Amino acid sequence: MTHLTPTPSGVGTAPEDDFRALYDAAYADVLRFVQRRCHPSHAEDVTAEVFLVAWRRYADLPVGLDARRAWLFGVAHKTLANSYRSEQRRTALAVRIKDTYDGVEPGTHPDLVSLRVDLGRAWHRLSPEQQEVLALTVWDDLSSAQAAQVLGTTATAYRLRLSRARRALRGHLDPSPQAAPGHALQEGDA
Repeated sequence: MTHLTPTPSGVGTAPEDDFRALYDAAYADVLRFVQRRCHPSHAEDVTAEVFLVAWRRYADLPVGLDARRAWLFGVAHKTLANSYRSEQRRTALAVRIKDTYDGVEPGTHPDLVSLRVDLGRAWHRLSPEQQEVLALTVWDDLSSAQAAQVLGTTATAYRLRLSRARRALRGHLDPSPQAAPGHALQEGDA
């Protein structure tokens, strides 16, 4: 992920220069955001549409590059949602599991292969909404407030969704009764 360094937006710079700097700083992040949510052959087109919207709505861009990046993710999220609706909801939102594990090839360590298979199975058992909530935090490195902005909700509602998605993922990874969502501890459980 590219960490954006704030510059005084609009102070002494032409809108074209300011937008070019935003494009240079955020394009790769937005493209990765989109690639995880649609077919790779469509990712560049969707990303281009996001930046077209940003240019057309330049006056609406928030101040600060981190806030702008979250705003762009929100535009990307809405652009993708519109695309899905136009395809008559034929394709469900899918997020691919990251292929790297701290530089260790999964084929070289049996425990990592097992973990990857279990995580992949658990991930696909999550609803698209749960996948999206987890991806915004884990892969897109957004704060609760920024992720909430992307989804058009409050930070509190987002944190609640994130908590539920994490619990669901844990439940799919550990099918024991204690891990099952909604399991109440009985007297004597420790």
